[in-house]
Order: sequence, then C-alpha cells, then structure tokens
Amino acid sequence: MKPKVVIFSAPSGAGKTTVVKHLLAMPEFNLSFSISACSRKKREGEVDGKDYYFLSADEFRKKIENNDFLEWEEVYADHFYGSLKSEVDRLTAAGKNVVFDVDVKGGLNIKKYYGENALAVFVMPPSVEILEKRLRDRSTDSEEAIRTRIDKAVYELSFAEKFDVVLVNDKLDETFAKAEKLIGDFLKK
Repeated sequence: MKPKVVIFSAPSGAGKTTVVKHLLAMPEFNLSFSISACSRKKREGEVDGKDYYFLSADEFRKKIENNDFLEWEEVYADHFYGSLKSEVDRLTAAGKNVVFDVDVKGGLNIKKYYGENALAVFVMPPSVEILEKRLRDRSTDSEEAIRTRIDKAVYELSFAEKFDVVLVNDKLDETFAKAEKLIGDFLKK
C-alpha cells in the first residue's frame, strides 16, 4: 500500500500540535512527522534534522529556486520556513505515512501537490473567544502578540472550508477520538 500524507492546519492555539502528537504516539497509524526547514539560527538545545533542518537564508533561497519545497513562506525578512520534498521522500521510502503540522496556506499547497493521497484537516477552535482564552492561559505571549495571533486566526479561519475535514477541538478527548477515526478511515482507503 502506498504511504499517505496527513496535513493538520489551524490557527495558533487551536490544538493542532496536541492532536498531531497524540496521533504520532499511536503505532497502528505508522505516522512519522515531517521535519520542516528554516533559515533562523538554531536555539540552544535544538538539533539539526530533529527539530528543523537549519539552512542559511541563501541555502533556503537556492532550494526555492530548485523547486525543492512543497510549500514555503518568508515569515520575516530572511526568516524562511518550509516543507522539503526530500523529507517526505525519506519518510515514505521507509514505508511511513507522513504527518504535517503547518499553517493553512502551506497545508493547502501540500494537499494540492499530493491530491487524493493526502488528507487535509483543519483544526477549528470552538470560538475565537475560547481561542483567545487558550492563548492567554499559555502565559507565553505579550498582549500585542496575542492580538496579532487573534487577528491572524480570524483570517486563517476563512480557509477552513477549503480543507477536506474541519475538526472542532472543543473537548480534547472527543477531538482525539474523532481524529483517530478520521486518520484510521483515511489510511484504510
């Protein structure tokens, strides 16, 4: 059976990373996480090839020119993030199904590239108010950063209908169960 690609996208704070980590811990799905590339400096404790593939901005640009990315974005000047085709090739060659945790535009680009061999899941917060509460409860962002994230979230929510499935993350146990069923059904196809 051909390996498949599962894409999770959501606004910051919606819970996509939590759902992805849960699914990665389930051996029956044979999932491996697609490690992204970035052009920022490695932070203390980060490992190249484990946390990210760390590239210089020039190396990143060269890979863009060579069409080596499924999707990429320049988040700030010379700060690029993207998903390498070679990473998916590496994982699928090992017989793994690949899972992505990416922004909405990146998720839609990956879906377009893999078509029916990909499942694109949009993780939806129950409401913008609950999303804002989750971001505040993290206590990791300034007021300005929270406002920026909420404004971006409102924009990102407008993309939900373009995904194969919208998964509302209201109660985490129920969200896990729904995600398990979605992924299980998709991988059986």
